[in-house]
Amino acid sequence: MQDQVWWVTGASSGIGAALARELSARGARLILSGRNVAALEEVAKDCGPGTMILPFEATDYAVLPTLVEEAWNWCGRIDGLVNNAGISQRSLAVDTDFSVYEKIVGVDLLAPIALTQQLLPRMIAAGGGQIVAISSVAGIAGIPLRSAYCAAKHGLIGYHDSVRAENEHLGLKVLVVEPGSVQTNVSRNALNADGSVRGESDKAIDNGLPADVAATRILDAVAAGTRELVVAEGAEAAIAGLRRSDPDALFDQMNAMVRAGYAAQMKANK
Repeated sequence: MQDQVWWVTGASSGIGAALARELSARGARLILSGRNVAALEEVAKDCGPGTMILPFEATDYAVLPTLVEEAWNWCGRIDGLVNNAGISQRSLAVDTDFSVYEKIVGVDLLAPIALTQQLLPRMIAAGGGQIVAISSVAGIAGIPLRSAYCAAKHGLIGYHDSVRAENEHLGLKVLVVEPGSVQTNVSRNALNADGSVRGESDKAIDNGLPADVAATRILDAVAAGTRELVVAEGAEAAIAGLRRSDPDALFDQMNAMVRAGYAAQMKANK
């Protein structure tokens, strides 16, 4: 990755910030995007002078042509794109306002599609490159209290799998990543049923994989030419495996979780 140019969205914290730092350590030049300029500037300090900050609202699709032009012209190319920006959810579907679905699907699915669609022709014309899509174990399995998040992350996998199928022979590599619990703000920033921000983390996230460890695994997978990577441990890794090997067993497991009071446990932050 020495001297490659990588564009990382959702780079202000969590996996995005960790990937930016690890990419920089491996010699890449970086374009960092997100909404929080101050946080992006802090990450940029760790990434050295060869870093560009390009803040934008993920769902402001009208500005994308201009942003992509600016990003591309910075070094005359983009070798890698990390589609990482996203928000999660903690509410039962029956209670959740439709506006929550609109927002989460907009940020987590339509926004990365919109950015990739703008950048894809340039990358193909330049001979290819690498796209990394950060989905989730919730993009493989339907997890309770995350129906909007699951819908978006399932879609993210499908879109990027199709892009890979269509363009791999043209030099474009696509890695889809499905993390389990990683120590980030994903739960704290998740939306409640009414669209309000949850404002607190949960024990699964707090006890999850450190973000820098996840970033190292992801970039090692990029270097190895991997197409799909589950970054999860224990029960979460088993969920990903069950969805493909024994879906009925997984469906029974998810049902049993809810019947045992999973929703109440999450509200109590246990």
